[in-house]
Amino acid sequence: MPLNCGIVGLPTVGKTTIFTALTRVKAETSNFSSARNPNLGIVAVPDARLDKLTEMFKPERKVPATVEFVDIAGLASAASRREGATNGLLVHIRDAAVLVHVVRCFEDPDVPHVSDRVDPASDIETLHIELALADLETVDKRAEKLQKDIKDPARKKEAGKELAAYAKIRPALQEGRPARSVELDAEEAEAVKRSFLITMKREIYVCNADEAGVKDGSAHVDAVRKLALAEGAECVVICGKFEAELADLESEEEKRDFLSELGLHESGLSALIHAAYRFLGLRTFFTAGEDECRAWTIKAGDKAPVAAGVIHTDFEKGFIKAEVYRFADLEALGSEHAIKAAGKLRQEGREYVVQDGDVIFFRFQKNI
Repeated sequence: MPLNCGIVGLPTVGKTTIFTALTRVKAETSNFSSARNPNLGIVAVPDARLDKLTEMFKPERKVPATVEFVDIAGLASAASRREGATNGLLVHIRDAAVLVHVVRCFEDPDVPHVSDRVDPASDIETLHIELALADLETVDKRAEKLQKDIKDPARKKEAGKELAAYAKIRPALQEGRPARSVELDAEEAEAVKRSFLITMKREIYVCNADEAGVKDGSAHVDAVRKLALAEGAECVVICGKFEAELADLESEEEKRDFLSELGLHESGLSALIHAAYRFLGLRTFFTAGEDECRAWTIKAGDKAPVAAGVIHTDFEKGFIKAEVYRFADLEALGSEHAIKAAGKLRQEGREYVVQDGDVIFFRFQKNI
């Protein structure tokens, strides 16, 4: 279950610098790039639990969970009107599971700003207006089609529910507010999924600050945090330049020393990846043995057969039971033998809801 994060923002906010530090994929970083094709990179999810399992089992392979990051070119003010390259950018934004909204929170006279001044709140509003206008066009086109469908008795109820949802959403979009800010009932929320509205996607704000801003905060950072708090969104503070330098270091010891200079326990990029996991309600379970230790991604609330299916569809079809123990118990007791001796190894059936940090061995019937 790959996690797809679309990195969005205005030009010159530092999106591509952050993307390169995350993925080690070289990408164009010139000011006001209007490239049609986004940069794509796959990133391993940092997880100390998987590192510990690897240390204990000494497997041939260690396979972490991964996150896909897509660096989408800076969104210009013409995006909502489908002018130039921006039409393609909206398509890439629609494909993302979550939006990572990079906001410039640093001053640098050598890096021009699109509005000639650094104002994070204004930048966020500008991008939100552009995305809202794009969604407004989508809603109007969809509503026009539904007006025809509602005349069909077989489609009347379904079309009516969707139209009712758009009637609530449209005023918000006209005001430049995201569709996700509108309260919908369960049926309405399900109905609007058909239109793939950009502003229904959840956002993580990334403050791209200087080193002082990361360590001590700043007025720019505070402005973004205030907006994120009001929206119930995640906010991560990163110094793109610092993260790029950190990524160039080879040894883990050097990286720890580099982080300690700013009084940090983890890099901003690690914090971003973990925030994305929390934001989307994702969980990690592990499989461990001498051949391989691997982290697997599931959704919160997934039951054992669904988790088995993440490994292979045959595991889900032929599911018999799951042998489960907690990583925390393994870390405390030191071995699987001790886990069994302490009665910590459990046999779970189809209704078991897999928990974050479970280590699981699935039993299944072949050729189902």
